[in-house]
This record gives sequence, structure tokens and C-alpha cells, in this order.
Amino acid sequence: MHIVSTVRRFGSDFIRCGLTGWCLECFWTGLGSLKERTKDKRLFCRTSVWMFPIYGMAAFIPAVYKHIKSKSALFRSAVYASAIIGCEYTSGILLKRHNACPWDYSKAKLNYRGVIRLDYVPCWAAAGLLFERILCKKQL
Repeated sequence: MHIVSTVRRFGSDFIRCGLTGWCLECFWTGLGSLKERTKDKRLFCRTSVWMFPIYGMAAFIPAVYKHIKSKSALFRSAVYASAIIGCEYTSGILLKRHNACPWDYSKAKLNYRGVIRLDYVPCWAAAGLLFERILCKKQL
């Protein structure tokens, strides 16, 4: 019975993380439209269905948190950022192989193979702590 409740919890967390990630991405890309040459005040956002399972992978955070909860927020955020960058790289490379990668960072200064940006590490660290807060609030 414990396995069933664990799987059910993971599924619920996966959906929450996928939806939260989509919302964050819409906010981020919407604000980003102000920075573009057109300075589009309509703040259109952009995302992809592929992003839902990628963000959903944050559902693994409680399993990681269980082992690092006594560490500082800075340490935990570094762990989360590293894992997120690793997932972003892996999923980006896999999607690129199938011509389905919804993002292309190749024009950014600190990109690697067009699928990760090192200047986004602080954003991913903050996102990891946000997902931790959402998923582990009973444990905090």
C-alpha cells in the first residue's frame, strides 16, 4: 500500500510541477518580450507541450530534499540548479536529435551546445527552492 501512495503522490507532484513550470515559463518569456527589439507591450509568452514533463521532473525534489534538508539554502539551491541544468541539457540534446527542442540558446553568450545557459543558473537555483517549498512544505 505504501508503494501505491508513493506513486500517487509522485504523480500529483509531477502534475503540480509541470503546471507550475509552465506558469513560470509563461511569466518569464512574457516579460522577456519587453527586451526584444519590438518591445512588445502585449507580453506574449511562449512555451511548448514538451516543457510539461521536463518541469514535471521537479517531482523528484522531495527525494533529494530528504537527504539534504539539514544543509543551507545556498547548498540546496546549488544541488537543485545542478540537477536542473543536467535535466535541461539531457532533454535538450534528446529533443534536438528529433528536431523537437523548443528552445535554442545558441545566440546567448554563456550557452553550451545551444541547450543550456550558464547565466540561468541563479534562476534555476531559485526555481529549485520554489519547488522545494511547494513540494516539501510539511517537512520544512
